[in-house]
This record gives sequence, structure tokens and C-alpha cells, in this order.
Amino acid sequence: MDFSNTLMDALGMETITLKPELVEMKMPVNANTKQPAGFLHGGASVALAESAASIGASLTIDPTKARIFGIEINANHVKSKKDGWVMAKAVPMHVGKTTMVWEIKIVDENEELISISRCTIGVVPMNKHKE
Repeated sequence: MDFSNTLMDALGMETITLKPELVEMKMPVNANTKQPAGFLHGGASVALAESAASIGASLTIDPTKARIFGIEINANHVKSKKDGWVMAKAVPMHVGKTTMVWEIKIVDENEELISISRCTIGVVPMNKHKE
């Protein structure tokens, strides 16, 4: 997938696994993703989580007939991180015709849980979506 000139590009996100049942994305913990105190910014983690869920959702639809939009996301940040990288592991909990719910666990290099999110995705038919 081409992330050129997107938030995903700016934050250094990379796709590792792209399957309808699992999306894994990696992101560095660096100056672009840290808050002023030097720790991984919660907003960067949420951006990683929603990106993984949205990409996963897009793998389950026909892109000529519908678009994917995030409706809601929540996050619990359970551990801080100062360097290295984090990996989002997104799995679908519900895949419906109009909505999906994805669970995203963000772990570090040692598979320690950094954050956990749930993201609700809307599936909008092309004839109802206005560019």
C-alpha cells in the first residue's frame, strides 16, 4: 500500500501483515511520535490503531462499491515507551454490511502490551458517499 503524503507516512508506519483476519503495522517511537516528555504520544498510538483497523476493514469490502470510515475509537494506554518501535495487531470482532468492530493491541519488541483499542468502522456505499 502506498502511504505517500499521508499521516501514516509522516509517522513512519509500515505494514507487516495484510489479511482480512489480521493486519499488523509497525511504527517507530521517535521524535515524530513522542510527546514533549519523551514518551510515545497516545495520539500516535491511536493513529496507528485506527490505521490498522481501517486497512483491515478495507480488505473485507469491494472498494468499487463502498468506502471505509472510522466512526469511533477508544484506547487504554497501559505502558509507556521511550524508544524502539511498536506493532499494532488488528483483528475483526464483527464484520457486518454497514459496520465493523476491530480490536487492536499495540505491543513492543518484547510483545509487552502498550495500548489496546476498539475501533468501530462504517461501511458507506459509493452512491451515498460524496467526495
